[in-house]
Amino acid sequence: MDVNVPGLVSVILFYVLILGIGIWAARRKRNSNNEDLMLAGRDIGVFVGVFTMTATWVGGGFINGTSEAIYSWGFVWCQAPFGYAASLWFGGFFFAKRMRSQGYVTMLDPIQQKYGDRMGGLLYLPSLMGELFWSAAILGALGSTLSVIISLNYDLAVIASACIAVFYTLFGGLYSVAYTDVVQLICIFFGLWLSIPFAMTHDAVSDITVNYTTVWIKELDPAYSGQYIDAFLLLIFGGIGWQVYFQRVLSARTTRIAENLSYFAGFGCLFLTIPPLLIGAIAAQTDWSQTGYESAKNLSGALPESDARMVLPLVLQYLCPSAVSFFGLGAVAAAVMSSADSSVLSASGMFSRNIYRAIFRQQASERELTWVLRIAIFGVGVVATVIAITVGSIYELWFLCSDFVYVMVYPQLTCVVYFTGTNTYGSLAGFIIGLFFRLAGGDNLLGFKPLIRYPWYIEKDNTQLFPYKTFAMLLTFVSIFTVSYSANYLFKRGILSKQYDVFKCIVNLPKKRPSKIFNPAQELNVEMSSKMTVTTYAEGADDVPPPYTEAASNQEVLQTKL
Repeated sequence: MDVNVPGLVSVILFYVLILGIGIWAARRKRNSNNEDLMLAGRDIGVFVGVFTMTATWVGGGFINGTSEAIYSWGFVWCQAPFGYAASLWFGGFFFAKRMRSQGYVTMLDPIQQKYGDRMGGLLYLPSLMGELFWSAAILGALGSTLSVIISLNYDLAVIASACIAVFYTLFGGLYSVAYTDVVQLICIFFGLWLSIPFAMTHDAVSDITVNYTTVWIKELDPAYSGQYIDAFLLLIFGGIGWQVYFQRVLSARTTRIAENLSYFAGFGCLFLTIPPLLIGAIAAQTDWSQTGYESAKNLSGALPESDARMVLPLVLQYLCPSAVSFFGLGAVAAAVMSSADSSVLSASGMFSRNIYRAIFRQQASERELTWVLRIAIFGVGVVATVIAITVGSIYELWFLCSDFVYVMVYPQLTCVVYFTGTNTYGSLAGFIIGLFFRLAGGDNLLGFKPLIRYPWYIEKDNTQLFPYKTFAMLLTFVSIFTVSYSANYLFKRGILSKQYDVFKCIVNLPKKRPSKIFNPAQELNVEMSSKMTVTTYAEGADDVPPPYTEAASNQEVLQTKL
């Protein structure tokens, strides 16, 4: 097929717009250090903050995946957008204020402070997997759109989009990401809403309010209730433990702003779910044999199953005028690039700070860390691109993002923030047990056959109806608590000798040690005497000062937990 030249020109214009804004934002902070690149100098206000927080979730995977889910499985199974919106509210209420007030730089900082650098490094792996799958889903969405609307090769479209997003992220960091996110949401809002009236009034589309309960709402089989609940809990709580989320929280100017960003962004996600939801409903009510789409000629007007992931671009291409479809394409293109950069930056930032610096090069200079961050951005971008090219369903890939985060990262982060009695022994036990039971449940998308067949298992398609992911997550929690408090009892009662405290986190621990993770004076931009020494005390040390108390009102003051 020949490339649609006008469509290609429109895509290039949108690319130039996003790239130009990204480079402009980067030039505003040309002398930024590693932390500024990751957190934009902790200077994100309400307006830009709400846009960038919302845009973090509302990307190409969000809009394409929502349309795919409505068309393929119906509204009752379109759980991801609503689950992720709820995750923002829960994250804002339970985590945002606590994390921002401590001045952390990444989500792994408190984990490494409490459980040690190596345990934090181990927990980086599921976080990295989540970010990679998220980025791949976003890039795959754009590849599908470009291949349909302008007949551009899918692989080439994914590679070109990834290259542009990586390019401006390399130099601008979160400054570039945040400002391009503003443009992203504007493009999505106008681009998709503009296409809906034209698509809805096309001759091949029947009234979406007729027979909607059977066509695009559909029903939930009670036999799948366990799986349904499992999926919703995974999306809600598995959507919290993401560096891409905490990157926005930690970059906010104040703790109040950090908390409010989450609430507003949750409502923003729900509002921006409406256009792709309607597009999915329109696609379900369309006789595709009347649209000129060749693949549907001999299928009684339905789309081939393999084309379900391209529902949104197919609606833009075949149910809208060319000019309108180009606007919709621009919305998807802008959304993809400014969402992919967020995930790539998050995974790379954790690597440079929590892996490279914390484990291998504690004395690394800011210049060195900045270059490590940039190299990691390139590497993560390459891997995400490869995954996007090789994996099928956008919605399933988007769904899988939260899977391992839910089982292994969320329980660990919750224990660090709320339960002071847990320790490295429990953390390691929880990681191993949670990973085992999650993988033992199998995964069709990854090609894993189940080792454990839970109740209501369906043999023919390897489907677990039992909520085994939530079961694995709860086992992670139970393991952390059980092993942690058992180890505390055995060591503190002298039943086990001090020398066996190999992780040095209960009785065999130093009196004090300099903080490797962060200097609160630097993180919160509070002026302190250059002679003052800021020290982090190990859990259980004899000379630990009283617990910190948060300052009254919402004034930004130095808050350290010594």
